[in-house]
Amino acid sequence: MTTRHDPEAPEGVDLERPNVARVYDWFLGGSADWAVDREFGTQVLKQFPEVETFARVGRDFLGRGVGYLARQGITQFLDIGSGVPTVGDVHRIASAIDPGSRVVYVDIEPVAVAHSQLPLEREGLLGRHAVLQGDVRDPADIWKRALETGVLDPRRPIGLVMVGLPYFLGPGEPVHELVRRYLDFLPSGSYFLSSHLTEDGVTREEGDNRENVQELYKKTSAPFHLRSRAAFAAFFDGMEMVEPGIDWMAAWHLDEADSRASDRFAGDPTLTGGLGGLGRKP
Repeated sequence: MTTRHDPEAPEGVDLERPNVARVYDWFLGGSADWAVDREFGTQVLKQFPEVETFARVGRDFLGRGVGYLARQGITQFLDIGSGVPTVGDVHRIASAIDPGSRVVYVDIEPVAVAHSQLPLEREGLLGRHAVLQGDVRDPADIWKRALETGVLDPRRPIGLVMVGLPYFLGPGEPVHELVRRYLDFLPSGSYFLSSHLTEDGVTREEGDNRENVQELYKKTSAPFHLRSRAAFAAFFDGMEMVEPGIDWMAAWHLDEADSRASDRFAGDPTLTGGLGGLGRKP
């Protein structure tokens, strides 16, 4: 039985509670998880079997967004809340389009940081990419340390990525102010790619138990919170929105890449409850 003293766990890993980054990795078929995460994930699947597909829809959206940015000439990215590395990492997507692309990954979870560091070291990519442990709630610290890596050039446009992250910030937290502070750091011509969960306009099928999933997540390291479409759109205030603006993740720019999970919701992308958007800083 895995315990909180598991010698294979990176320092600082909490094995008393399921961790959202590790559970998400498990949903995607990864292996950077422990018994507490797998047991929790199994409970979630019993309540809402579609959650694995929904997780892949989010990954699809990330890949299409990064691919779009790389094709617009964006060669450097700051991915906050990057999670555990899996298929479709930002640096692999961007580098496939421009081999000179650079990425700084940031996550608060030690497992995500450790597992991100290993493949970069193995592939000899450190120097062009970097990994930081940090809390999204401290924009000044993250921005300062991201620049100290030498990976990002603050004089050129940057693709700021916060996909699958803002809904883990509670209603009592200044999420819009935090996003605004990050956007203020970015040079002109930069982009902001983000996603959020909502109930607005969502189609509900018989037996849809997603409220039970939200209750289950209150037992984790980071419960999730729904916001309205308008509240999510406010993240992009003052930005030039890439068409079609705020849209369902499962429908956003499907022409950008093969997205098998998203294709499953072609008839009704609202089922996923996931919104996405991409804006450009003037």
